[in-house]
Amino acid sequence: MSIARKPLVWLHGEIKTPPFSKEARVEAGTLLRRLQEGESLGMPHSRPMPGIGARCHELRVRDEDRSWRIIYRVDPDAIVIAEVFPKTTRQTPKPVIATCKRRLRKYDEVAKAAKRKEKQ
Repeated sequence: MSIARKPLVWLHGEIKTPPFSKEARVEAGTLLRRLQEGESLGMPHSRPMPGIGARCHELRVRDEDRSWRIIYRVDPDAIVIAEVFPKTTRQTPKPVIATCKRRLRKYDEVAKAAKRKEKQ
């Protein structure tokens, strides 16, 4: 019996080697697969990002010489990836937060329009 997995919806970013090391890429892929299968991740792998929006989190992936962050939202029908970036400061930069909010808002608008069109 196979597990139903939510699809990943990539709004921006990718996880590939380079710039990720092979180990970090595999770790990120494993964590994303766990999310797709419905698992709720906590620290140290993931933390909530309510400043971006409801159901938003950041995956925390340690690499050889840097840390990566993957901003995602858990929707009922998908895992939505809003941003992938190297973490270089203690706090998430304000432009990253603003960009994620904008991308997710746009995604929601397009999804809502598509659902309205389906009903017609």
